[in-house]
Amino acid sequence: MLWFLFLQIILHSFSFSLAEDRARQTNSRYWLSRLKFRTPCKTGSWNESSNLCQWSGVTCGGQGRRVTELDLHSSQLVGSLSPHIGNLSFLRLLRLENNSFTEAIPQELGRLVRLQTLILGNNSFSGEIPANISRCSNLLNLNLEGNNLTGNLPEGLGSLSKLQVLSFRENNLDGKIPLSFENLSSIIRIDGTLNNLQGGIPSSIGKLVTLKFFSLGSNNLSGTIPLSLYNISSLVRLSLPLNQFHGTIPPNIGLTLPNLQYLGLHGNRLSGLIPATLSNATKFTEIYLSFNKFTGKVPSLASMPNLRVLSMQAIGLGNGEDDDLSFLYTLSNSSKLETLDINENNFGGVLPEIISNFSTKLKRMTFGSNQIRGSIPDDIGNLVSLNTLGLESNQLTGSIPNSIGKLQNLADFFLSENKLSGSIPSSLGNITSLMQINFDQNNLHGSIPPSLGNCQNLLVLALSQNHLSGPIPKEVLSISSLSMFLVLSENQLTGSLPFEVGKLVNLGYMDISKNNLTGEIPASLGSCQSLEHLYLDGNFLQGPISESLRSVRALRDLNLSHNNLTGQIPMFLGDLKLQSLDLSFNDLEGEVPINGVFENTSAVSISGNKNLCGGVPQLNLTKCRSKSTKPKSSTKLALIIAIPCGFIGLIFITSFLFFCFWRKTEEESPCEMPFQRVGYKDLLQATNGFSSENLIGAGSFGSVYKGVLASEGVIVAVKVFNLLREGASKSFMRECAALTDIRHRNLVKVLYAYAGVDFQGNDFKALVYEFMINGSLEEWLHPNHTLDQEVYGPKNLNLIQRLSIAIDVANALDYLHNHCETPIAHCDLKPSNVLLDGDLTAHVGDFGLLKFLSEASCQSSSSQTSSVGLKGTIGYAAPVWRRKRGVDSRGCVQLWHPTAGDDHREETYRYHV
Repeated sequence: MLWFLFLQIILHSFSFSLAEDRARQTNSRYWLSRLKFRTPCKTGSWNESSNLCQWSGVTCGGQGRRVTELDLHSSQLVGSLSPHIGNLSFLRLLRLENNSFTEAIPQELGRLVRLQTLILGNNSFSGEIPANISRCSNLLNLNLEGNNLTGNLPEGLGSLSKLQVLSFRENNLDGKIPLSFENLSSIIRIDGTLNNLQGGIPSSIGKLVTLKFFSLGSNNLSGTIPLSLYNISSLVRLSLPLNQFHGTIPPNIGLTLPNLQYLGLHGNRLSGLIPATLSNATKFTEIYLSFNKFTGKVPSLASMPNLRVLSMQAIGLGNGEDDDLSFLYTLSNSSKLETLDINENNFGGVLPEIISNFSTKLKRMTFGSNQIRGSIPDDIGNLVSLNTLGLESNQLTGSIPNSIGKLQNLADFFLSENKLSGSIPSSLGNITSLMQINFDQNNLHGSIPPSLGNCQNLLVLALSQNHLSGPIPKEVLSISSLSMFLVLSENQLTGSLPFEVGKLVNLGYMDISKNNLTGEIPASLGSCQSLEHLYLDGNFLQGPISESLRSVRALRDLNLSHNNLTGQIPMFLGDLKLQSLDLSFNDLEGEVPINGVFENTSAVSISGNKNLCGGVPQLNLTKCRSKSTKPKSSTKLALIIAIPCGFIGLIFITSFLFFCFWRKTEEESPCEMPFQRVGYKDLLQATNGFSSENLIGAGSFGSVYKGVLASEGVIVAVKVFNLLREGASKSFMRECAALTDIRHRNLVKVLYAYAGVDFQGNDFKALVYEFMINGSLEEWLHPNHTLDQEVYGPKNLNLIQRLSIAIDVANALDYLHNHCETPIAHCDLKPSNVLLDGDLTAHVGDFGLLKFLSEASCQSSSSQTSSVGLKGTIGYAAPVWRRKRGVDSRGCVQLWHPTAGDDHREETYRYHV
């Protein structure tokens, strides 16, 4: 009887356990189904007929078969994360990274007290980090990187004493680093790169004795780096670039951080000496110290066998002394070295032969813009992995070694502004990977090797201001990849311009001026339909101006001056969209066109020709006479009188022309563009590292920062273009071209332009404008009462001020429409693009969508967009040419009424966006 009762109890307990298990699974199934993931990718297997523990991405555990893991990473999930996620109370792992979640992270995540791993990276979550996430006391890994999170870091995060990995990089978080972080006693990795964090690093961070990886680069952090941080001996990676730290690096850093492999302090304001103890940290793989204010010499870097990257650009090292480069000898044992950047310093001394024995893995070596003497080592060809070799702007002498042809991976080769002599080695043609060659401003002689024609990936070929002679090889003009620059000016090249020039169908800039070329302008030049800038001046070209040039519709600048061209000026030149035309000092005659570029006398030069007539009145030419027949006696009498008079006149004119030519030669000086007068470093410093505190506007094509140029002490607005956005580069070229050619008191003045690369080698374009202290008209017509008036005071415009602003805008439009060389339509005129200075004088800005008007009508033909400039720069910035830039594009004006209501306003971009 007792045995029977015991059996009943066992069976009842078993059946109760099964029922409880089924209830638990039903409960989990319910909450999982309530998540409502909108994608068939993985959740397509989630149906009522199957066991939920077999659902894709779901893992169950324990005797109750509870859902313990939910892994749906990279599943193309969209929408918001349901708050019902908080009901999966046994969840230990939640991975939802690499999806497209939006909106806020639900507070209900704080219910998951058993959670150990939470990975929500690479989504589009917004809002703040939930404060109650600190209730997940068992968290080991918290990854929120790559979202749109805002606000401060919650103080409660410091209570997660078991946390080992904390990553919140690539968000928009601001505020200070919480002092509570000192309680993260188990932390191994902290990564907050690319946010807007402010203030300093708390010295209590030094208590984190388990910390190995500490990365807070690209924020707005300031102050000094606490000494306690340099005492965490477990540190493997210390990355704090692009902040505003000042102070010095402790002299014992190599002793207190013996395990350090990565040191990234570039883009700060650090000063002092580079510590000699660095070599004691023998595990170093990467050292980045560029763009700081260090002084003195580089210490020995011996005992770093694993070093791959040494970057010390633009930090003021060296004293121009003979032993400045002695540290290079200590790198001979760094057999894994791949990058060595020491350009833009004050290094002196002789370029040592030892560089030829550096690691064969070396890919990038840049020593440019120093005071280095000596010659290029003969065995430079040993560095077979080199991709970039930059030795420009030094004092190097000797010849270019023939062994250079062994560098089969070389793409960018810069030797400009040295004192190199000898000939260009033909072995250079063996390097078919070459993309940029710049040997400008040396003493090279001999001919251009035809073997360069093998370099079919070449984008830039610059050999100007040397002593090169002989004909231009047709093989070089057959490099169809040449698309940026072909510059052979100021040499002694002879012969005619080969017919093969027509194969340069992608070239945007050609300068072969100031040589000894003869013959006619080849008809094949008309095939160069991408050509925007053509300079053939200062040669001995003959014959008429080629009719084929009518096909080069993209042409903006044309200089054929100081040649022996004859015939009439072709009428089609007035139909091209030329911004400058120089035909002076030839033998041209006949009627001067009156349309197009010929309407603007400041853009046309035709002096030094004979028998030109007509043209616009401002040219002060004689009127052209119509042909008529005369009696023979009159003709005979005219000849009797004209011959002696003509002989005397010829002597007078020849003397006059010689005098004018002599004066022009004496007074001629290269025209400096307003480009590149500031560098990336200047802009970085002016805007405090492009900090959010300096951000005054953001739009679809870029962001605008307030800054102060250190060299001039001038407050400016710096517009940085987002080149990842389609149309941004085109917008830069339009503004850059237009604003350097138009001047008016009611137009925003561009001060400088920069197109090149940032310290990481990425393309970077920016414009620097006058700063308008009173912001945009939009802010005065539609003030933000909750913000603008609190910060800047009430903004009201009386009737007189409104009328004055309207007159200013009208004056600007009148200038653009009626007084420019080619009428210009703004095409994006609205209150947010009308800026006000301290006197409330209006200035029209943002010319990123401008178009040109053909006479008085809006043209719909396709725009000839500027493709030259410095886009596509690889490795180093492309050469800077001293030629005037043109204006590009056409279109119509769209005018916004200055009192338009809020319902009709587009997104307002503050100041200059």
